[in-house]
Amino acid sequence: MKILLNVCCAPDATHTINALREAGYEPVTFFYNPNIHPRGEYYKRVADMEKLAGISSVENVPDVPYDIEEWFSLCKLYAGEPERGKRCEICFRMRMEKTAQKAKELAVEIFATTLTISPHKDMALINRLGKEAAEKYNVKYLESNFKKQDGFKKSIVLSREYGLYRQDYCGCSYSLIERLKQKRAFAGRQKP
Repeated sequence: MKILLNVCCAPDATHTINALREAGYEPVTFFYNPNIHPRGEYYKRVADMEKLAGISSVENVPDVPYDIEEWFSLCKLYAGEPERGKRCEICFRMRMEKTAQKAKELAVEIFATTLTISPHKDMALINRLGKEAAEKYNVKYLESNFKKQDGFKKSIVLSREYGLYRQDYCGCSYSLIERLKQKRAFAGRQKP
């Protein structure tokens, strides 16, 4: 049975594709991550998803538009919030709804997301939003926890094996700024 897999980045899709196949599904990947900033980062992640689709022999939904303007319009009021705050909830909802809508359009009965592989994401929130989007678009959502049984660690190993680019921030400009601050603080502590 086909399952539409919302993909935030190729590294997170590596193990997720394998886990879905082991569960009896045939994933169709749908790279939809409207928050990614800057534009070059977005296209780097798109290229790696296309590379992984070839390596993994999965059908990949092509040419998904870069939706940064819509994302900014929805999230700008929450620019000052930390990771895992209201901004992330809006971003997850946007992704789940777009994936449910795409599943309906492609006549794929069920969808899932790679987002639950990350130890940094609120899995319960993601699964709740996935179920809500599924209900809205009259499709099914596969609740998941792809980080179980070392899923996240497996994704790191597979990413290296496949030569995939592994980013060090979620993707949005706010998470990029936070990551750069962390790097500067760490570098400052390293100086003698």
